[in-house]
Amino acid sequence: MIVKDNQKNGDGLSILGFGCMRFPSKAGVVDENRTIKMIRSAIDAGVNYFDTAYFYHGGKSESILGEALSGGYRERVMIATKLPPFMLSSLGGAKKIFAIQTRKLKTDYIDYYLLHMLTDKATYDRMVNLGVVEWLEDLKSQGRIKNIGFSFCICQLKTIPYFNRKLGQLK
Repeated sequence: MIVKDNQKNGDGLSILGFGCMRFPSKAGVVDENRTIKMIRSAIDAGVNYFDTAYFYHGGKSESILGEALSGGYRERVMIATKLPPFMLSSLGGAKKIFAIQTRKLKTDYIDYYLLHMLTDKATYDRMVNLGVVEWLEDLKSQGRIKNIGFSFCICQLKTIPYFNRKLGQLK
């Protein structure tokens, strides 16, 4: 697997990442054994970047990834997961979600923690006003988050310059 250095932080990232939004499923139920085998096979082939989110697969994606990364696999990869601003009405809510995510992922830290679908300045300002952005910086200083960023849809390209300046994709 070809690995390229992230110029912002020096992380060596495989050029192929593994997205955890669409695991093999039948009738809406994830085939966990097959998925875990796929994830471990990808790691053994050199993939080291895994992208998941709090609500993928009805909230099961992080748990399945956490299980797949047990037995020494966690140390070989970088995890990106996301905090969903649209689900937050308080800083306490953000803290609760982060605690759930680290428990599900069976890890003490997140390599890339992203504000999920940051689509407009108003949402970013709401995260600032709730204290979420400052809290994320604090988690980063504690080593609980290695990098802070945001995710977006290609349809929101006009918002990228603003958030890139504010969040430094990636800090």
